Amino acid sequence: MNAPERCFALIPAAGSGSRIGSGLPKQYRKLAGAPMLRHALQALCAHPKIEQVFVVLASDDAYFARYDWTPFDAKLRRLYCGGVTRAASVLNGLRAIAPILQAEDWVLVHDAARPCLAQAHLDALIAELAEDEVGGLLAVPVADTLKRAGPAARVVATEPRENLWQAQTPQMFRHGLLLRALETLGTDTPTDEARAIEHLGLKPKLVACDVTNLKVTFPGDLKLAEVILKNLRSEWK
Repeated sequence: MNAPERCFALIPAAGSGSRIGSGLPKQYRKLAGAPMLRHALQALCAHPKIEQVFVVLASDDAYFARYDWTPFDAKLRRLYCGGVTRAASVLNGLRAIAPILQAEDWVLVHDAARPCLAQAHLDALIAELAEDEVGGLLAVPVADTLKRAGPAARVVATEPRENLWQAQTPQMFRHGLLLRALETLGTDTPTDEARAIEHLGLKPKLVACDVTNLKVTFPGDLKLAEVILKNLRSEWK
């Protein structure tokens, strides 16, 4: 199969992000002087191989319009079709952009809560998967010892970490394949796109990344993300 050259990005940003402990949806939580979503958009819109970036918002989103997104107007497209889960938002977004994409076009799905995505991460992902028939995702080999907990937070087992990877985003698959995979799952809600592809019996490729591409989940993650972002700003100027 000859891999197409067109790449698009999609950010599901319709969630509430309750674990971070703020009434404001996590994607709008202030980070390094800007809403967290802005950093993810900035990285994707800056990459020369990504033609357009679609952000999937809740139909009643009252926050997005409060911010200035004009620096991204050349690539940014808004989709007010978010679902009740992340997977539903991705599926709705894929359906919404189907009329303007070809089945073989690449879609890079990225979390709004991963604001520290670097251009080098995108370069590696796109180059590694350009001729891959399945697609894949950024990931990091598990380095720490893993403990399985039982009642009262007591260790019940130590799990082997060999061949275990921590999944990240972007996850890069062809539009037609990913749309079919998510539609096939029905009520089963995957936590990432790779799981939906795996459900079809396919094996996504793991593309080595690093821990700087962290996901902001808890309040303590914000400080670490700010430190990383200070080193990334020079890429975006």
